[in-house]
Amino acid sequence: MHRRIAMISEHASPLGCLGGVDSGGQNVYVAQVAKHLAVSGYSVDIFTRRDDAALPEVVTCRPGVRVIHVPAGQPRFVAKEELLPFMDEFGQQMLRFCDRCSVEYDLIHAHFWMSGLVAAEIKRRRGLPFVMTFHALGRVRRQHQRNADRFPDERIAIEHRLMAAADCLIAECPQDEEDQVRLYGANRRKIRRVPCGFDKAELWPVAKSRARKHLGLDTDERIVLHVGRMVPRKGVDDTVRGFARYVSARPSAARLIIVGGDSDNPDPSLTPEIGRLQSIAEEEGVSDRVLFVGRKGRAELKYFYSAADVFVTTPWYEPFGITPIEAMACGTPVIGANVGGIKFSVRDGQTGYLVPPHDPDALGERLAYLLDRSELLSRLSKQAIERVNRLFTWQRVSSQIAEVYEEVLGSRLAAMHPAAELTAASFGYRAAAGG
Repeated sequence: MHRRIAMISEHASPLGCLGGVDSGGQNVYVAQVAKHLAVSGYSVDIFTRRDDAALPEVVTCRPGVRVIHVPAGQPRFVAKEELLPFMDEFGQQMLRFCDRCSVEYDLIHAHFWMSGLVAAEIKRRRGLPFVMTFHALGRVRRQHQRNADRFPDERIAIEHRLMAAADCLIAECPQDEEDQVRLYGANRRKIRRVPCGFDKAELWPVAKSRARKHLGLDTDERIVLHVGRMVPRKGVDDTVRGFARYVSARPSAARLIIVGGDSDNPDPSLTPEIGRLQSIAEEEGVSDRVLFVGRKGRAELKYFYSAADVFVTTPWYEPFGITPIEAMACGTPVIGANVGGIKFSVRDGQTGYLVPPHDPDALGERLAYLLDRSELLSRLSKQAIERVNRLFTWQRVSSQIAEVYEEVLGSRLAAMHPAAELTAASFGYRAAAGG
């Protein structure tokens, strides 16, 4: 049966480049799920905020997938922490598009809490059921970032109400499900657990020597890799310090490569976090061994993942974390922080190792243990490839999401859970006229 799905991803466009401040796993998730749903026969329109006047209203990515750029405020970049006042206009413009183009959808899939705000209002006005994937939760973020969290306090209240208003809640890992239930009182019967994935047509193991030759890297030195957004909560400073601990104990040739940033070249003026990390590398005496390469396109990532001996990710918290499974898909063992989705995707001692967050000493010890054992690296590599191909392909993920859609549409849970009025105005906001 043909279904038409409206996805809302207000700040994370599937056309965005991975590694920027507001471009990360959600961008990849939305793009890949839409792509694979289209292969299964769904039509998917992805509504995202227009942040550049040059962007066309509609971009057809592939048959069955369109990106709709929604005018909401001035067409310029606005940090996601400042987007809430634009959500009323976003919802109004989305409905105008639907009416003007005579488009009717069967279901909305909202990504992130502000997209949920829009979806709940459309459900109230048009009766469309909606599925909610939060990708991150405000209470968890506030616990870890405290005063550094710049999202408005209203976020948490909105998330509470979205837990009740949504027809189904998708949790990306066991920790995400527990957080929804424990911190927000979500009804566990409404939660379906569906992880993130990787694209088998995009990521696969490349021979290490070939990958290093492609990137112009030394074929003999040990290479540790980090890929991701350049923001403090990703804990890349702990990765640098942990690498320094390893280097101090093992004087053999080794290099840490860091992929990510807001430009193709590693420019601290455009990505301040890079400057901070460069200072830390200098303090630790490893500035000559830490290589920042800026953001990279998706087509290049398999070479970086495959060139590495170990992939490291040590965030303070992580709702899921796509990069560890991408690394494992390329046959690279992962040392990851024992938090959130990482402790679900990485099997300690089987596909890599888990270490406490904020613990460079533990990371340095695990790096030394793993990089000194070539046979162990080889075994973990094979087990990593097997695990991700069994559990974390986007084909499998999209199939599970399609089952959620059909469950919601088949049971008409929408009639059982009427949407509360969740407009930004209901929280004391007025439209941010003109941006």
